[in-house]
Amino acid sequence: MKEQTLVEMRNKIDTLGQVVQKIYMEMQNLSDLSIGTHELVKRFDGYDAAIEKLKDEVAKTEEPKDGLIE
Repeated sequence: MKEQTLVEMRNKIDTLGQVVQKIYMEMQNLSDLSIGTHELVKRFDGYDAAIEKLKDEVAKTEEPKDGLIE
């Protein structure tokens, strides 16, 4: 291969590495945000009752698989 082609390939690889790094950082930020939001919501009044209600609704709407609800 020509040296110019190798240089272009190297530049593309470097660019892709930077993009992957930015995506990783954004995923970390979203993870932190979702954990913080969940912790905040858990402190709302009525959270436990709402969770139990959701569990009951899910249990009623799920189709049993071989007689079991997972």
